[in-house]
Amino acid sequence: MSTFFYMLLAFVVGVLVGWFIWGRLRGELDSLRGDLDRTRSERDRLRADCDRLKGELDACGRARADLESRLRDAPSAKDGADKAATPAPAAMMSTPTTATSAKAAKPASARKPAATKTAVAPKPAAKTAAPKKAAGPAAKKAAAPTTGKADNLRRLIGVGPVNERLLKGLGVTTYAQIAAWTDADVKRVEEVLNFDGRIAREKWIEQAKLLAAGNEAEFARQFPSAGTASNS
Repeated sequence: MSTFFYMLLAFVVGVLVGWFIWGRLRGELDSLRGDLDRTRSERDRLRADCDRLKGELDACGRARADLESRLRDAPSAKDGADKAATPAPAAMMSTPTTATSAKAAKPASARKPAATKTAVAPKPAAKTAAPKKAAGPAAKKAAAPTTGKADNLRRLIGVGPVNERLLKGLGVTTYAQIAAWTDADVKRVEEVLNFDGRIAREKWIEQAKLLAAGNEAEFARQFPSAGTASNS
């Protein structure tokens, strides 16, 4: 009887201990399951963020490739536009060149009648009269371009050594040429010199008109910084 009692008591104690241990283990298992679920949700959130960042990175890559292609195409298009818009120096200075050619053509036409008179008229008086007429105003007009000197373009505010060299390369050497510029001439010169409205801002044409007319007093009054260190 006592043996049976001890066996029953041991069985009950074992069941209680096992139940207690199972309860503890079950609580730990539930806690681990909760941690696992939170880890999975965090993993899913990180995957979603990763996918979103990949999409943004792909969009940035496409935008970068588009910008690089535009930058590669821009210089070639700009060079083609500059070459198409760059005129010949003779065409740009159409007004002074035309006037010079007209002046140079007058002496030739004046000498032609003189040669005719020399060949037809037998009198010596007619020979001497014809050259005198040819040596009048027409000869003075033809001599003006050959004896004229280039002006000091660096007196203009905004014209330094570099701009002076570029202007002379275009055939611009006098104030009168700059004073006679039209809006089309200004646009072509700015395209060649790589300017953007600088000729109008610094009033090159107004300065050239005063200097070409010899109005030094008015030039000094309107442009007092001319000839100083801030000239160019």
